[in-house]
Amino acid sequence: MKKATVAPLLALLALLVSSCSSNTDNAPEKDGRLFELRTYYANPGKLEALHERFRNHTLALFEKHGLQHVGYWVTTDEDPKLVYLIAYEDKAAGEAAWAAFIEDPEWKSAYSESIKDGRLVAKIDSLLLRTTDYSPSLVQTEQNPERAFELRTYTTTEGNLDNLDTRFKTATLELFEKHGATNLIYFHLEEGQEGVDNTLVYLLAHESAEARNQMFKDFLADPDWKAARDASVENAGGPLVVKGGVKSVMLEPTDYSKIK
Repeated sequence: MKKATVAPLLALLALLVSSCSSNTDNAPEKDGRLFELRTYYANPGKLEALHERFRNHTLALFEKHGLQHVGYWVTTDEDPKLVYLIAYEDKAAGEAAWAAFIEDPEWKSAYSESIKDGRLVAKIDSLLLRTTDYSPSLVQTEQNPERAFELRTYTTTEGNLDNLDTRFKTATLELFEKHGATNLIYFHLEEGQEGVDNTLVYLLAHESAEARNQMFKDFLADPDWKAARDASVENAGGPLVVKGGVKSVMLEPTDYSKIK
Protein backbone atom coordinates (compact mmCIF):
# COMPACT_ATOMS: atom_id res chain seq x y z
CA MET A 1 0.00 0.00 0.00
CA LYS A 2 1.33 3.45 -0.87
CA LYS A 3 2.24 5.49 2.21
CA ALA A 4 0.14 8.45 1.05
CA THR A 5 -3.06 6.39 1.15
CA VAL A 6 -2.62 4.97 4.65
CA ALA A 7 -3.85 7.92 6.71
CA PRO A 8 -7.13 8.54 4.87
CA LEU A 9 -7.85 4.81 4.66
CA LEU A 10 -7.25 4.33 8.39
CA ALA A 11 -9.42 7.33 9.13
CA LEU A 12 -12.25 5.91 7.04
CA LEU A 13 -11.96 2.48 8.66
CA ALA A 14 -12.02 4.12 12.09
CA LEU A 15 -15.21 5.93 11.09
CA LEU A 16 -16.75 2.65 9.96
CA VAL A 17 -15.84 0.93 13.23
CA SER A 18 -17.26 3.84 15.22
CA SER A 19 -20.44 3.77 13.18
CA CYS A 20 -20.72 0.01 13.65
CA SER A 21 -20.45 0.42 17.43
CA SER A 22 -23.06 3.16 17.42
CA ASN A 23 -25.40 1.11 15.25
CA THR A 24 -25.00 -1.86 17.59
CA ASP A 25 -25.94 0.28 20.60
CA ASN A 26 -29.10 1.41 18.81
CA ALA A 27 -29.79 -1.80 16.89
CA PRO A 28 -33.39 -3.01 16.69
CA GLU A 29 -34.32 -6.10 18.65
CA LYS A 30 -33.52 -9.14 16.53
CA ASP A 31 -36.51 -11.03 15.17
CA GLY A 32 -35.83 -14.57 16.34
CA ARG A 33 -38.39 -16.27 14.13
CA LEU A 34 -37.49 -18.66 11.34
CA PHE A 35 -38.63 -17.36 7.94
CA GLU A 36 -39.34 -19.32 4.80
CA LEU A 37 -39.09 -17.81 1.34
CA ARG A 38 -41.00 -19.88 -1.21
CA THR A 39 -41.13 -19.50 -5.00
CA TYR A 40 -43.86 -21.24 -7.01
CA TYR A 41 -43.33 -21.84 -10.71
CA ALA A 42 -46.85 -22.03 -12.10
CA ASN A 43 -47.63 -24.25 -15.03
CA PRO A 44 -48.57 -22.36 -18.24
CA GLY A 45 -51.89 -20.59 -17.86
CA LYS A 46 -52.30 -21.62 -14.20
CA LEU A 47 -51.06 -18.58 -12.28
CA GLU A 48 -54.49 -17.01 -11.78
CA ALA A 49 -55.90 -20.34 -10.58
CA LEU A 50 -53.01 -20.49 -8.11
CA HIS A 51 -53.86 -17.00 -6.85
CA GLU A 52 -57.49 -18.06 -6.46
CA ARG A 53 -56.47 -21.06 -4.37
CA PHE A 54 -54.37 -18.84 -2.12
CA ARG A 55 -57.14 -16.24 -1.75
CA ASN A 56 -59.93 -18.70 -1.06
CA HIS A 57 -58.19 -21.44 0.89
CA THR A 58 -54.42 -21.37 1.47
CA LEU A 59 -54.10 -18.14 3.47
CA ALA A 60 -56.83 -19.08 5.94
CA LEU A 61 -55.37 -22.55 6.38
CA PHE A 62 -51.89 -21.11 6.92
CA GLU A 63 -53.30 -18.99 9.74
CA LYS A 64 -55.18 -21.97 11.17
CA HIS A 65 -52.00 -23.99 11.45
CA GLY A 66 -49.64 -21.26 12.65
CA LEU A 67 -47.86 -20.30 9.42
CA GLN A 68 -47.50 -16.52 9.81
CA HIS A 69 -48.08 -14.30 6.78
CA VAL A 70 -45.42 -11.73 5.87
CA GLY A 71 -45.84 -10.93 2.17
CA TYR A 72 -46.96 -12.32 -1.20
CA TRP A 73 -45.64 -11.08 -4.53
CA VAL A 74 -45.41 -11.91 -8.22
CA THR A 75 -42.21 -11.48 -10.19
CA THR A 76 -42.34 -8.92 -13.01
CA ASP A 77 -40.39 -10.96 -15.57
CA GLU A 78 -41.78 -12.64 -18.68
CA ASP A 79 -42.53 -15.82 -16.74
CA PRO A 80 -44.24 -14.57 -13.56
CA LYS A 81 -43.79 -16.62 -10.41
CA LEU A 82 -45.48 -16.44 -7.04
CA VAL A 83 -43.01 -15.52 -4.30
CA TYR A 84 -44.03 -15.41 -0.67
CA LEU A 85 -42.52 -15.04 2.78
CA ILE A 86 -43.94 -16.70 5.89
CA ALA A 87 -42.61 -17.19 9.41
CA TYR A 88 -42.88 -19.47 12.43
CA GLU A 89 -41.32 -19.58 15.86
CA ASP A 90 -38.71 -22.23 15.13
CA LYS A 91 -37.94 -25.17 12.84
CA ALA A 92 -39.93 -27.68 14.89
CA ALA A 93 -42.97 -25.39 14.87
CA GLY A 94 -42.66 -24.94 11.12
CA GLU A 95 -42.41 -28.66 10.45
CA ALA A 96 -45.43 -29.35 12.65
CA ALA A 97 -47.44 -26.56 10.98
CA TRP A 98 -46.67 -27.81 7.48
CA ALA A 99 -47.52 -31.41 8.44
CA ALA A 100 -50.88 -30.32 9.90
CA PHE A 101 -51.62 -28.14 6.88
CA ILE A 102 -50.93 -30.92 4.37
CA GLU A 103 -53.13 -33.37 6.29
CA ASP A 104 -56.00 -30.93 6.77
CA PRO A 105 -59.14 -32.31 5.04
CA GLU A 106 -60.09 -28.80 3.89
CA TRP A 107 -56.71 -28.41 2.18
CA LYS A 108 -56.95 -31.84 0.56
CA SER A 109 -60.39 -30.98 -0.80
CA ALA A 110 -59.32 -27.53 -2.07
CA TYR A 111 -56.19 -28.96 -3.64
CA SER A 112 -58.05 -31.78 -5.42
CA GLU A 113 -60.68 -29.39 -6.74
CA SER A 114 -58.04 -26.92 -8.00
CA ILE A 115 -56.14 -29.49 -10.09
CA LYS A 116 -59.09 -31.08 -11.88
CA ASP A 117 -57.85 -29.53 -15.12
CA GLY A 118 -54.16 -30.07 -14.38
CA ARG A 119 -51.63 -29.28 -11.69
CA LEU A 120 -51.12 -25.59 -10.97
CA VAL A 121 -47.47 -25.70 -9.92
CA ALA A 122 -44.51 -27.22 -11.75
CA LYS A 123 -41.84 -26.58 -9.12
CA ILE A 124 -41.38 -25.02 -5.67
CA ASP A 125 -38.15 -23.53 -4.32
CA SER A 126 -37.76 -22.94 -0.59
CA LEU A 127 -35.17 -21.16 1.56
CA LEU A 128 -35.11 -21.06 5.36
CA LEU A 129 -33.85 -17.70 6.63
CA ARG A 130 -32.78 -15.90 9.81
CA THR A 131 -32.66 -12.13 10.16
CA THR A 132 -29.24 -10.50 10.42
CA ASP A 133 -28.35 -8.49 13.50
CA TYR A 134 -28.75 -5.25 11.52
CA SER A 135 -32.09 -6.05 9.89
CA PRO A 136 -35.10 -3.85 10.71
CA SER A 137 -36.92 -5.47 13.63
CA LEU A 138 -40.29 -5.71 11.90
CA VAL A 139 -41.30 -6.03 8.28
CA GLN A 140 -43.18 -2.84 7.47
CA THR A 141 -46.82 -3.24 6.53
CA GLU A 142 -47.44 0.08 4.79
CA GLN A 143 -50.33 -0.28 2.35
CA ASN A 144 -49.15 1.35 -0.88
CA PRO A 145 -50.01 -0.76 -3.95
CA GLU A 146 -47.90 1.53 -6.15
CA ARG A 147 -44.64 0.49 -4.48
CA ALA A 148 -42.15 -1.76 -6.25
CA PHE A 149 -40.38 -4.45 -4.27
CA GLU A 150 -36.97 -5.90 -4.93
CA LEU A 151 -35.53 -9.18 -3.70
CA ARG A 152 -31.73 -9.15 -3.81
CA THR A 153 -29.32 -12.03 -3.22
CA TYR A 154 -25.55 -11.66 -2.85
CA THR A 155 -23.00 -14.48 -3.09
CA THR A 156 -19.74 -13.52 -1.42
CA THR A 157 -16.20 -14.55 -2.13
CA GLU A 158 -14.78 -17.10 0.31
CA GLY A 159 -14.70 -15.88 3.90
CA ASN A 160 -16.20 -12.47 3.16
CA LEU A 161 -19.81 -12.73 4.37
CA ASP A 162 -18.85 -10.99 7.63
CA ASN A 163 -17.09 -8.23 5.70
CA LEU A 164 -20.14 -7.75 3.51
CA ASP A 165 -22.35 -7.60 6.60
CA THR A 166 -20.09 -4.95 8.09
CA ARG A 167 -20.36 -2.84 4.94
CA PHE A 168 -24.15 -3.10 4.95
CA LYS A 169 -24.35 -2.38 8.67
CA THR A 170 -22.05 0.66 8.62
CA ALA A 171 -22.80 2.21 5.25
CA THR A 172 -25.11 0.52 2.74
CA LEU A 173 -28.41 0.56 4.63
CA GLU A 174 -28.05 4.25 5.49
CA LEU A 175 -27.16 5.11 1.89
CA PHE A 176 -30.10 3.13 0.53
CA GLU A 177 -32.43 5.17 2.75
CA LYS A 178 -30.63 8.38 1.78
CA HIS A 179 -31.44 7.75 -1.87
CA GLY A 180 -35.07 6.77 -1.36
CA ALA A 181 -35.20 3.00 -0.82
CA THR A 182 -36.87 1.39 2.19
CA ASN A 183 -34.92 -1.36 3.94
CA LEU A 184 -37.49 -4.03 4.79
CA ILE A 185 -35.63 -7.10 6.01
CA TYR A 186 -32.18 -8.71 5.74
CA PHE A 187 -31.43 -12.42 6.03
CA HIS A 188 -28.77 -15.07 6.29
CA LEU A 189 -29.56 -18.66 5.37
CA GLU A 190 -30.51 -21.03 8.16
CA GLU A 191 -27.79 -23.56 9.02
CA GLY A 192 -27.65 -26.76 6.98
CA GLN A 193 -28.43 -25.19 3.59
CA GLU A 194 -26.12 -24.81 0.64
CA GLY A 195 -24.61 -21.32 0.59
CA VAL A 196 -25.03 -20.68 4.32
CA ASP A 197 -21.48 -19.27 4.57
CA ASN A 198 -21.66 -16.93 1.57
CA THR A 199 -25.24 -15.73 1.04
CA LEU A 200 -27.06 -12.52 1.96
CA VAL A 201 -30.74 -12.13 1.03
CA TYR A 202 -32.70 -8.92 1.51
CA LEU A 203 -35.86 -7.12 0.51
CA LEU A 204 -36.22 -3.45 -0.46
CA ALA A 205 -39.23 -1.31 -1.29
CA HIS A 206 -39.23 1.60 -3.76
CA GLU A 207 -41.86 4.20 -4.60
CA SER A 208 -41.96 2.79 -8.13
CA ALA A 209 -39.87 0.83 -10.62
CA GLU A 210 -38.63 4.12 -12.06
CA ALA A 211 -37.69 5.37 -8.60
CA ARG A 212 -35.76 2.15 -8.05
CA ASN A 213 -33.64 2.74 -11.15
CA GLN A 214 -32.89 6.34 -10.16
CA MET A 215 -32.11 5.28 -6.60
CA PHE A 216 -29.40 2.86 -7.69
CA LYS A 217 -27.99 5.35 -10.17
CA ASP A 218 -27.63 7.93 -7.40
CA PHE A 219 -26.39 5.38 -4.87
CA LEU A 220 -23.61 4.08 -7.13
CA ALA A 221 -22.46 7.63 -7.86
CA ASP A 222 -22.44 8.68 -4.20
CA PRO A 223 -18.88 9.46 -2.97
CA ASP A 224 -19.73 7.98 0.43
CA TRP A 225 -20.65 4.67 -1.21
CA LYS A 226 -17.49 4.65 -3.30
CA ALA A 227 -15.37 5.31 -0.21
CA ALA A 228 -17.08 2.58 1.82
CA ARG A 229 -16.82 0.10 -1.05
CA ASP A 230 -13.15 0.83 -1.67
CA ALA A 231 -12.27 0.64 2.03
CA SER A 232 -14.06 -2.71 2.44
CA VAL A 233 -12.33 -4.17 -0.62
CA GLU A 234 -8.96 -2.90 0.60
CA ASN A 235 -9.58 -4.36 4.05
CA ALA A 236 -10.64 -7.76 2.62
CA GLY A 237 -7.82 -7.90 0.09
CA GLY A 238 -10.20 -8.20 -2.85
CA PRO A 239 -13.86 -8.09 -3.94
CA LEU A 240 -16.45 -9.13 -1.37
CA VAL A 241 -18.85 -10.55 -3.96
CA VAL A 242 -18.14 -13.12 -6.69
CA LYS A 243 -18.44 -12.05 -10.32
CA GLY A 244 -22.12 -12.12 -11.24
CA GLY A 245 -22.94 -12.68 -7.56
CA VAL A 246 -25.62 -10.01 -7.20
CA LYS A 247 -29.11 -11.14 -8.25
CA SER A 248 -32.12 -8.85 -8.36
CA VAL A 249 -35.75 -9.89 -8.76
CA MET A 250 -38.42 -7.22 -9.06
CA LEU A 251 -41.74 -7.98 -7.40
CA GLU A 252 -45.29 -6.67 -7.35
CA PRO A 253 -47.55 -7.36 -4.33
CA THR A 254 -50.56 -9.59 -4.86
CA ASP A 255 -54.00 -8.26 -3.92
CA TYR A 256 -53.99 -10.62 -0.90
CA SER A 257 -50.54 -9.65 0.40
CA LYS A 258 -50.28 -8.23 3.92
CA ILE A 259 -47.50 -5.91 2.78
CA LYS A 260 -47.91 -3.59 -0.19
